[in-house]
Amino acid sequence: MDKSISRARRNKFFSHLVLIIMSFIMLVPFAWMILTALKTNQESISVNPFYIFPAHGWHWSNFGTVWKSYNFIVLYKNTLLMIVFRVIAACLTATMAGYAFGRLKFPLKKVLFSLVLIQMMVPAQIFIIPQYLMVSKMGMLNTTFGLVFPGLVTAFGTYLLKVGYQGLPKDMEEAAAIDGCNVGQRFLKIMMPLTRSSMVSLGIFTAVFAFKDLMWPMIVCTNANTTTLSAGLAKMEGQYLSDYPAMMAAAALAVIPMIVIYVIFQKQFVEGIATSGGKL
Repeated sequence: MDKSISRARRNKFFSHLVLIIMSFIMLVPFAWMILTALKTNQESISVNPFYIFPAHGWHWSNFGTVWKSYNFIVLYKNTLLMIVFRVIAACLTATMAGYAFGRLKFPLKKVLFSLVLIQMMVPAQIFIIPQYLMVSKMGMLNTTFGLVFPGLVTAFGTYLLKVGYQGLPKDMEEAAAIDGCNVGQRFLKIMMPLTRSSMVSLGIFTAVFAFKDLMWPMIVCTNANTTTLSAGLAKMEGQYLSDYPAMMAAAALAVIPMIVIYVIFQKQFVEGIATSGGKL
């Protein structure tokens, strides 16, 4: 008995030790970003791998310079609007499509769902030119709608919600049908609330992917007042010379919204990732 307890404690100790070491390793890029933001440009390009801390003082002025040079308030606003509208649109369209594919019977159901699966298999870059032409024809370049447009529907979300609806028992839906509820009432009042965890998962993935999206904002929003954080950071890199401390300071400011969102919705993040079995 004592041997089994000591073995369990030893295993627990080594498990925690490995997790702590991996946590520190994952924090290294973030720490390097902050330390580089506090250096001079000459210090930031030093080839000495052990030149970690600033030698000539902590240059907090890099953050103020970047904040004044780039309108971060506008970048924050554009990015958050894009995230919010993409999450709302993705959850709304995916839950309806998922319910239809998962619980209803209609003609060409398998063919249409095959098209959804094919869209998941095709690289997203293939759709950029058709989507750009559609947004351009609608006169929606350099607008929030243009940023949101690719996220109005999601093949991944449709598949995720379809699996979620298929995993629900049929008893409650059949009982509601016997009581006289039509398809819409069964969907809104009974089935959709039961897929809350799947929609949380979809919302998390949609928000993270929207925040990281770089190519589409750079193409559809060339105006500095309508672009997002990712595109704004990409435009800071010079062709011949780059101010790395300023870039790292801007990157540190850019991650603030996602850190705040994670702190507020930490429970939902963990629940959503555990439910979907995916990783960010």
